[in-house]
Amino acid sequence: MSHSPLLNLPGPSADLLDDIGGALSAARDFVADYDPELVVIFSPDHYNGFFYRCMPAFCIGTAATGVGDYGSYAGPLNVAAELANACAAAVLDADVDVAISAAMDVDHGTVQPLQTLFADITTVPVIPVFINSVATPLGPIRRSRALGTAVGEFVAALDKRVLLIGSGGLSHDPPVPTLATAPPAALDRIVRGVPMTPDQRMARQNAVMAAAHDFAHGESPLQPLNPDWDRAFLDLLDTDRLAEVDAWDNRWIAEQAGNSAHEVRTWVAAFAAMAAAGPYQTVQRYYRPAPDLIAGFAVRTAVAA
Repeated sequence: MSHSPLLNLPGPSADLLDDIGGALSAARDFVADYDPELVVIFSPDHYNGFFYRCMPAFCIGTAATGVGDYGSYAGPLNVAAELANACAAAVLDADVDVAISAAMDVDHGTVQPLQTLFADITTVPVIPVFINSVATPLGPIRRSRALGTAVGEFVAALDKRVLLIGSGGLSHDPPVPTLATAPPAALDRIVRGVPMTPDQRMARQNAVMAAAHDFAHGESPLQPLNPDWDRAFLDLLDTDRLAEVDAWDNRWIAEQAGNSAHEVRTWVAAFAAMAAAGPYQTVQRYYRPAPDLIAGFAVRTAVAA
């Protein structure tokens, strides 16, 4: 599923929120029917838990805490520490380099899907898997597929009902600071992880809301959404043609769908993990270009065929 801090903020139309809400409700029913015993979530970060002082391509958390950005859950997650350690070891044995964190901070990119799908975010044990999708330089997207495959092979051997979540995307290019463009205060945050003050968090929230308003009304320099690219990517997932992403160039992804479209790496990893256990079929297929959210917003559910 896509995520957006703007789902929790004033601005999006009632029609949009009702439409997306219906898709998320169907996904929630899907999860309730499955009744998972373990959740593995592949998600990005937006300089709330990972910073340029040390930016891994991938990281598995053996403990994690929600930072509470944009009104999302703040507090510890119910991380399956022993399984997370074993998962990291298995991924490394599969020749995929991954870091581990015994004190991972996660933001709305991780927490929002969990809050959406579960009445209590701590109900089901979780393994959080961070995939860098923002801080350049980025590794090739084929490495995210390899990561997903390695995680999938691990969980397939657990004899548990495992829910795999990919959180992010699709086409979008929100105003995210970079090393090249960030002012000094933002550099302190994205490089050294200097905490934001309440006033700074409120200012950022207001700036995001203003950017979304301008974007939705055609008054923004941000890169437009690309529904054609989004639909082609979703079709690739629906038809289990994941290997095609191996040829994708990072610059091409950004040119076609925006810098933050790299969050589709989480979808690639989740579906690759699913495919590691055998053929799959998608069940729910929802997509809507959502300028109010500065994002192409999609939901997919899938089961083993």
